Amino acid sequence: MTNDINPFAIAKDTKPKRFVFFLMNEFTLLCFAAAIESLRLANRMAGKELYQWVTAGADGEPVTCSVGTSFSVDIGFEDIFRDDVLVVCGGTNVKSATTPKLLNWLRRESRRGVLVGGLCTAAHTLAKAGLLDGRRATIHWENQDGFIEDFEDIELTRSVFVIDNNRFTTAGGTASIDLMLKFIGQDHGAELANAVADQLIYSSIRTDQDAQRLSVPTRIGVRHPKLSQVIHMMEANIEEPISPSALAENVGMSTRQLERLFRRYLDRSPKRYYMELRLQKARNLLMQTDMSVINVALACGFASPSHFSKCYRSHYETTPYRERGTQGPSA
Repeated sequence: MTNDINPFAIAKDTKPKRFVFFLMNEFTLLCFAAAIESLRLANRMAGKELYQWVTAGADGEPVTCSVGTSFSVDIGFEDIFRDDVLVVCGGTNVKSATTPKLLNWLRRESRRGVLVGGLCTAAHTLAKAGLLDGRRATIHWENQDGFIEDFEDIELTRSVFVIDNNRFTTAGGTASIDLMLKFIGQDHGAELANAVADQLIYSSIRTDQDAQRLSVPTRIGVRHPKLSQVIHMMEANIEEPISPSALAENVGMSTRQLERLFRRYLDRSPKRYYMELRLQKARNLLMQTDMSVINVALACGFASPSHFSKCYRSHYETTPYRERGTQGPSA
């Protein structure tokens, strides 16, 4: 396609920037597709090749994505150009896909000055390689509990994406679009980035200041300020739960009023809702970390493993030990 008008005022001597997408086993297809489509549309809208891309995989072998489709790749663990952008595409079972060979390759390329980043759970891989030391990062909200336990010294945010000097990470899903629009805007101006967003029918471009998750009222389908305040306090105090009476006092109501509020809007007691939040975090830790069951129990506000196990079995119809045995990181 040619574009003699050049509405985006892109210099004729602009050289294409190349992205190298490393596809980890079981990578999330949406993250990868959203990123590469944004670059393709930038070329189309500009009427010239602003971006190129290649795919990479372990030893150049085909890689299977999260939906079971296999992709052939262009290269393996080969040296890439210093001005390339290396994007690691993560997904499910990221720990098993984070091999020593991949870690060594990432370290080598980063030492050569390559811009390195990760989509979705690939932040775990970058952190394991030591590439996020002393930097800000983000990861999908479902993986944040496990990430915090594994990498305490990395400043984890809840942003949609984070760019910290020569490292970048995203939360997954459509956050790849926001990241690529950011890069396109930096390289060639906001007008081109907006044109790409229009092509994607992407009506609200998010920045690195936007949070991943929906607001509490949107998530629970209820707009009640005091109920939202209480749930915020619950989510922020999992390890040391706050009593229902203290929660009620903090929002200026009686314990009985708080009980009625939860029953009316959520069809459960505050105590039950709080328990479900704690058990959800416990399940995340069991599945994403190597923490002992005892430590998981303590991290989620349970005084004893036996009480934790009893509550867990009542809610999930299995014990924490069986959950860990069938779906934990060691498995």
